[in-house]
Amino acid sequence: MNDDEKGKRFLELIDQQNNFQWKIVAKVSSLINLKWNSIELQNELETLVEKYSKITKDLDSLD
Repeated sequence: MNDDEKGKRFLELIDQQNNFQWKIVAKVSSLINLKWNSIELQNELETLVEKYSKITKDLDSLD
């Protein structure tokens, strides 16, 4: 991968990571409002965190 491709990929991953961060914050806020009593929101949050972690690993692997 050349430097231009790496730069574009880096920006794409940062954008995705930012989007997931906001989604995670929204889900956590909703769970707090529901006193953590929503299995559906907990599952959605778990999925978002998994996707966020994958993006972070992809970012870390860019040289």
